[in-house]
Amino acid sequence: MLAPTVLSSSAQPTYDAFSARLIAWQRQHGRHDLPWQNTRDPYRIWLSEIMLQQTQVSTVIPYYARFLDRFPDVAALAAAPLDDVMALWAGLGYYSRARNLHRCAQVVVDEHGGVFPDSVDALAELPGIGRSTAAAIASFAFGVRATILDGNVKRVLARVFGVEGFPGDKRVETAMWSLAESLVPGAEASDADVTAYTQGLMDLGATLCVRGKPECARCPFADDCVANTTGRQRELPAARPKKTVPTRRTWMLVLIDGDAVMLERRPPAGIWGGLWSLPEAVNEAALAERARAFGARGAASALASLTHTFTHFRLDIEPRVIEMDRVASAQPAAGDAETAWVSLSDIDSYGVPAPVRKLLDGLRGSLL
Repeated sequence: MLAPTVLSSSAQPTYDAFSARLIAWQRQHGRHDLPWQNTRDPYRIWLSEIMLQQTQVSTVIPYYARFLDRFPDVAALAAAPLDDVMALWAGLGYYSRARNLHRCAQVVVDEHGGVFPDSVDALAELPGIGRSTAAAIASFAFGVRATILDGNVKRVLARVFGVEGFPGDKRVETAMWSLAESLVPGAEASDADVTAYTQGLMDLGATLCVRGKPECARCPFADDCVANTTGRQRELPAARPKKTVPTRRTWMLVLIDGDAVMLERRPPAGIWGGLWSLPEAVNEAALAERARAFGARGAASALASLTHTFTHFRLDIEPRVIEMDRVASAQPAAGDAETAWVSLSDIDSYGVPAPVRKLLDGLRGSLL
């Protein structure tokens, strides 16, 4: 096993003590009433795990409820148009998750008879399901003894066992996988123990061992956690090496006809892939050219610019609004699936990126 670099081996809990203590803590202090808990339904568990990737529980809960209401099972999701899925996902971010969610549902229906496979390896082959997510689904749905290692778990292990280095570094991540695998309850553990252990790792990282101000006094590992006993909670895990975040700039065209705005479907790849957004251009002159192509003849007025921050860059958005003289001159040709005139009161039916939605909501308030 690749042993992690630690500060003090004497401060660490033993591996057996770690799992037993975590299970006991989870049963008494962990979360037990989340909407996707207390079920072995792999569809509901899978849906929640995909939504929870890089997203907080409080944000996910209303989206999860709306998805289940619209798509109560994997067959319903697989049969739905992608636009419907993207519209429900709008605002949750990381939109490739929604496209993979839809594709995964189709694969489960077409290739697995509508039944999720029960092994980690088979689950990991499905679209959008990585190694850790597959393990979580297998553990919660089928009681499989499996290893998870998401962001919360990395933070717990780095602090408790004193793992040095940035967890996103391949060498450090490999060491963490080895450590995580060694901590999973043994074959003698019951399905309920395995589930409590897996949930406990998630709960500890989400509720106590948080990034900013961990509640070490309430942690079951307070007395022998390397980070707590050495006062290094802010240093472990190591932060991502700092890089300059580049800024990009785009111009967006807001074509208005009465209470309708023109939307354009974005390419399937790239940011906001597959969503409906405003027509864009790289500069003001190019945007004016696009406006003329749509039949707009009036002068553009500038709206307040806005900035949206992605993981790897910031996007400065410069919106320009033009009110159309005639609907007929600007409407896309019949059968054009890539553009649409949409009433501002019907925007909810379309998957629109959060900053564009914010812009249009402001516009709706001034026009309606």
